[in-house]
Amino acid sequence: MTNSDDEREFSRLLRQPQEVSQQAPSSLKARLYSAFVREQQVSGPLASLDDTVAAGHGICVFEKLVQIAPVGEDAKSRFICYVCHARALAEKFDSPPIYWPHCPYVTFKT
Repeated sequence: MTNSDDEREFSRLLRQPQEVSQQAPSSLKARLYSAFVREQQVSGPLASLDDTVAAGHGICVFEKLVQIAPVGEDAKSRFICYVCHARALAEKFDSPPIYWPHCPYVTFKT
């Protein structure tokens, strides 16, 4: 979907009355999650992966690779999902073929 397609879809969703029990499409949830995290990065760096794990949260296999890699804290505080194929699939499909443990985009699948 292009940006204009996204805008039309958002406009259509906002115009039509929705049932309370109806869920948003998982692709919309994924796009919103990505946008929220990118917006959060504007105000400063995200929590590092080390801090995330220390707080008891799980990280996906790709984040684990970055966490154990010999890189600085700046790299460990980036939005790793931005370059992940799971994000791209989740933003395009409502039931993307992704099954990574602790991947935030898997939780959006319908």
